[in-house]
Amino acid sequence: MLSHPAATIRADLLRWTPADPAQAALRTEYVAFVDAGGDAALDRSGGPEHLTASCFVLTPDLSSVLLCFHRKGQFWVQLGGHIEPGDPDVASAAFREALEESGIADLTPLGRTPLDVDRHALPGAFGSCAVHWDLGFVALAPADAVPVTSHESEDVAWWPVDALPPSVPPGFGRRLAGILTALAALPAAPTVGNSGSL
Repeated sequence: MLSHPAATIRADLLRWTPADPAQAALRTEYVAFVDAGGDAALDRSGGPEHLTASCFVLTPDLSSVLLCFHRKGQFWVQLGGHIEPGDPDVASAAFREALEESGIADLTPLGRTPLDVDRHALPGAFGSCAVHWDLGFVALAPADAVPVTSHESEDVAWWPVDALPPSVPPGFGRRLAGILTALAALPAAPTVGNSGSL
């Protein structure tokens, strides 16, 4: 991990300009959380509240999203997880988790700046983790990519973005819609091979 990972994610958060006022307000709270906790804010052993990294894996036409059926949560959700000591930064953690949980090697990250923040409380099944301060990144996968289920999930499958399964976490549809809106606002339409900074 970088010697000062908190400083890196703080800079990434400040570089991001959310169009949604609610996301902008929450982004300010994230910066304050990182300022207060320092590098421990990224460490799952640093306390019951910490940053996590998500990756919304989409097809190039943005019509389908790859979801995993989370073993602990018992819901369909985007790929992602905790930041590990070997991760150089939060974006790398998100893309590593996406590769591990999907088995799809041909992922194209769309930038290294988060496009979404989502703070949520966790049920008791998650053990000592009480609140995740999640940062959402995006990667594209070929439309014909076949995912492989990992040990952390009961299933991994493509879902149409406009026909999500009923068992998703509260607010997931809103979160995905925000990601899609942010992608539509990019200067160039995302395509596989476009890994420019968001």
